[in-house]
Amino acid sequence: MLFGIDRFLTEPKLRAALQGKRVALLAHPASVTADLTHSLDALAALDDICLSAAFGPQHGIKGDKQDNMMESPDFLDPQYQIPVFSLYGEVRRPTAAMLDTFDVLLVDLQDLGCRIYTFITTLAYVLEAAAQTGKAVWVLDRPNPAGRPVEGLSLRRGWESFVGVAPMPMRHGMTMGELGLWFINELKLDVDYQVITMHGWQPGLGAGFGWPLGERTWINPSPNAPNLWMARCYAGTVMLEGTTLSEGRGTTRPLELFGAPDINPKALLKLMHELAPEWLAGCRLRECWFEPTFHKHVGKLCAGVQIHVEDSSYQHQRFKPWRLQALAFKALRLLQADYPLWRDFPYEYELDKLAIDVINGSPLLREWVDDPVAAIADLEGLAEVDERAWLEQRQPYLLY
Repeated sequence: MLFGIDRFLTEPKLRAALQGKRVALLAHPASVTADLTHSLDALAALDDICLSAAFGPQHGIKGDKQDNMMESPDFLDPQYQIPVFSLYGEVRRPTAAMLDTFDVLLVDLQDLGCRIYTFITTLAYVLEAAAQTGKAVWVLDRPNPAGRPVEGLSLRRGWESFVGVAPMPMRHGMTMGELGLWFINELKLDVDYQVITMHGWQPGLGAGFGWPLGERTWINPSPNAPNLWMARCYAGTVMLEGTTLSEGRGTTRPLELFGAPDINPKALLKLMHELAPEWLAGCRLRECWFEPTFHKHVGKLCAGVQIHVEDSSYQHQRFKPWRLQALAFKALRLLQADYPLWRDFPYEYELDKLAIDVINGSPLLREWVDDPVAAIADLEGLAEVDERAWLEQRQPYLLY
């Protein structure tokens, strides 16, 4: 199959409209061609493209920043002598000076298919800025490695943040190019927007179910996104960032496992299976132990659970990572009513809200976990309404 960048490079007619235009690129380490050439280098090698600037999202264009709220600076590219602007530094929206450096912005970002992954927020911010200034935005489309399934509560109005730019479920099931179309409608933008579509993307086809497994190399789009299995789990395990439980940062399998020094994974798994076995389908769960080398519980032996979605037992349509992780929180609360589960700290520049609520786009999940009489059916009902609505809402914008 061909990603957007591959078609852009090999089909000159796709570039014809850029003749005489100044072109900028928004990219990160996973912005590579089929032969693993970085998109910036590939574009710079084209005789018919005037490359005038580059932009990096959260974690930087080089992907070197490890964690939330670790900002990247602007710099001058030493090879191409063009400015490289950070959209996760002093600003998160492009400034007038940044916008003055280009006519057309090419966006080539590998997403993970989750509302909280900030690259889609950066896309929305770029579209808003382009609409205000008459700039054009082209998305060089890439696969959604989590595929088409939809899951989770939708963000509620008033809960918008850098990890939740608009009302969609946690797992949205769209590509960056498709999301751009939806953002334009949702945010009521008048902007020159194009998508260079992929050729041959088959999100319903196993074993990749969204990622061309065995055909394209996986490159971390951010430091803790090391493989396809993490991408599958992420719509659930990202919620761990708002808790005192380790999400596996500081291990070699971040966001595929969770744990802490003071939990009992055997009892936790037993209760999870008793409460909602259907929420644990499509994967295998295993007790595990790990010692983070940095981040939460650094240097302490943690007992926990690893979510396995990498072998033939994986069932793409049945796997529900958001429900699975929500169930783990609920079971822990029932087993240890006073467990200090929710982590109170500044999260993505939100200083007066609990991180778990910012992540979920409302307090609804936390309130369900903390309510001792709230039933599994209560959260299931809320989620099903939001998921059905989103499936209908996104339909006009699907390109594949």
